[in-house]
Amino acid sequence: MNYPISSGWKAFFTAGFLTTLLLQVALSQNRRPNIILIMSDDQGYGDLACHGNPWIKTPNLDQLYSQSLRLTNYHTGTTCSPTRASLMTGQHFNRVGVWHTVMGRSILREGETTLPEVLKQNGYQTAIFGKWHLGDNYPFRPQDRGFNEVLIHGGGGVGQTPDYWNNDYFDDTYFHNGKPQAYKGYCTDVWFSEALKFIEGHQKEPFFCYLPTNAAHHPFHVPDKYREMYAGQPEVFNPNFYGMITNLDDNVGLLMQKLQQWGLAENTILIFTTDNGTSHGAGAQVGKDGMLAGKGFNAGMRGVKSSPYDGGHRTPFFIRYPAGKLGGGKDVTSLTSCMDVMPTLLELCGIQPGATIRFDGTSVVPLLQNPSVKGPARTIIVDTQREDFMEKWKQSAVMTDRWRLINGNELYDMPHDPGQTRNIAQDLPDTVKVLRERCEKWWQDIAHRKDEYVRIHLGGKENPVTLTCHDVHTDTKEMPAWHQEMVRKGDIASMGKWMVEVEKAGQYEITLRRWPQEAKLPNSGSAPASGPIPGGTPYPAGKAFNWKKANLSIATVTQEKNISPADEVTTFRVQLPEGKTSLQAWFTDEKDAKTGAFYVYVKRITTAGK
Repeated sequence: MNYPISSGWKAFFTAGFLTTLLLQVALSQNRRPNIILIMSDDQGYGDLACHGNPWIKTPNLDQLYSQSLRLTNYHTGTTCSPTRASLMTGQHFNRVGVWHTVMGRSILREGETTLPEVLKQNGYQTAIFGKWHLGDNYPFRPQDRGFNEVLIHGGGGVGQTPDYWNNDYFDDTYFHNGKPQAYKGYCTDVWFSEALKFIEGHQKEPFFCYLPTNAAHHPFHVPDKYREMYAGQPEVFNPNFYGMITNLDDNVGLLMQKLQQWGLAENTILIFTTDNGTSHGAGAQVGKDGMLAGKGFNAGMRGVKSSPYDGGHRTPFFIRYPAGKLGGGKDVTSLTSCMDVMPTLLELCGIQPGATIRFDGTSVVPLLQNPSVKGPARTIIVDTQREDFMEKWKQSAVMTDRWRLINGNELYDMPHDPGQTRNIAQDLPDTVKVLRERCEKWWQDIAHRKDEYVRIHLGGKENPVTLTCHDVHTDTKEMPAWHQEMVRKGDIASMGKWMVEVEKAGQYEITLRRWPQEAKLPNSGSAPASGPIPGGTPYPAGKAFNWKKANLSIATVTQEKNISPADEVTTFRVQLPEGKTSLQAWFTDEKDAKTGAFYVYVKRITTAGK
């Protein structure tokens, strides 16, 4: 949706028109700028030395900070997938179906236009290296959403359920243009190494290189030398977490060096940001005064990842573009959002998005061109749903430059209380009323499709399809088995359903598996333990089940098979009609206890009428 532009924004745009016109003239005379967008995972605003952290070592990001324009009041979602959805579409994540990180609610709704699609249509080579987390199946994969070159892990992190089995951050197998391929080295080093190959190979044409790392996400595996930099320091909340960030920093330094060496630094828009507040740079405990209790550093903010307070969603955003006169170590203090990134980049590249593309964010080019000027007033709303169906006011923050209304009933005056320690809602009921009214209006617009499912396609361009329990809509509010550690333990195998769409009627082969097919296990009932992991502990051996029956329900088909406890693979053949439906697959033991299938493989064998 395009929200009406206020008179303040219209005036601001008019004031910046001449500069924008000059930029477009420059673009017409030269090649459009390259774009490199680096986004780390779970690294908060305080997890940088340049933001005052006294322990962490980030010299290269500190250097980029000194060369960049910095959006110091920039806000994301509070968890991984929502931010990525807004970044890729310029829309609020709730609008495009992404308000969770699992349960099918991390999949970017079909039909939404993405940033790489628009750039690709305008002559850009596009690539992603690292974490996508907006869908692992067709038509939601990055190669289906505008990326020419794709190298990613599965799901929301290395080692999660959709990822290649037994990945542990070192010498892993990742998905290169949809196919599994083995790589040597530490995950972050691999993402940057392959990104540099892409950049070097496309120096003569504009490119968009998206580098969303899985660092510094759980499970915090890191080469020994980086962990040892922080070991034994009682103030450091998690040495492995800081070590992952310093390794990332080293790679950013190498990237900047190569851009300079190849003569690309001037005409490249280089961005560094993160996807949400810190997960392990500071304790989540809050003292009686509302401030951080315990060790760690969070730049004076309340809350961490998943929190509606600023510590959950205020993140770094550095942008450097020498040819566009953007840089110089200056701060932009106006309220901005990850929804603004797509419209801003398109304007900087001189690209008109087209009449059919609608944004919830806005281009902040006028702010970048006039960093000392305060932008017009705006209201931005962030929430943390993490439910199958959204709930109004859940973990919400209604934000203006001055105010934060938290969960609809807590009010904070940010210029005077940046740590959000004094709730003044009772003192200013009129302000609370105005902010609540804005949220009510926003909710009516943003949530009108909240009951819709995003459906994985079966029997079409991707055949066979791998369904993992990561994307199961569980029957309860219990989380599905989103990580391979949970699959091994077998202690979380929630009952639920995959929401699917059968593209072509015909005969289908549907296979239920205890372990993914790449595990290549003997018929032993358990998976072997992994080997030693630098900076981590080996994954345990897998748990065996005493199953008696395998069950399948899809469309009008319900089938059951008797199986032996040693059976780890059960295959059904069914005739399916075309259309939208749900798929359920589960095992039953001798006590009739049900366990949802961890992996299901669906393959179209024949098409109806053939």
